[in-house]
Amino acid sequence: MKRVYVNEKWCLGCHLCEYNCAFANSGRSNMAMALKGVTIHPRIQVEEDPVRDIHFAVNCRHCEDALCVKSCIAGALSKKDGVVVIDRDKCVGCHTCVLVCPYGAIMPDESGLVMQKCELCTKNGRDIPACVDGCPNEAIVFEERG
Repeated sequence: MKRVYVNEKWCLGCHLCEYNCAFANSGRSNMAMALKGVTIHPRIQVEEDPVRDIHFAVNCRHCEDALCVKSCIAGALSKKDGVVVIDRDKCVGCHTCVLVCPYGAIMPDESGLVMQKCELCTKNGRDIPACVDGCPNEAIVFEERG
């Protein structure tokens, strides 16, 4: 299965992956109209390690044996074709998935009441995740690895 991988050596820390993710999941057709003047809530987060002077994007790894799916008390998390997905109608906002995710890849949405995570842009009709498509330095790739 293809997944999103990040090469921190190439990451500039520009946060364009976050903006492209937020736009792709906004349901709007114009990026400026969708994101101007709002706090974005992307499903990928750029972090910085100032000691090693690197940036890296944190995203869902769609684990084979996903702890988040196992621990979701509401049954809102499941796997579909290898992708860990959230049923927002079932999520009760207990944050259990946030606590058990070893990658810090699940976070509250803009309401703070429902969780969100990367679903590889499967729900917004893209063949390539928006974060990958919008990375100017090709630090984020979508590929299958052994």
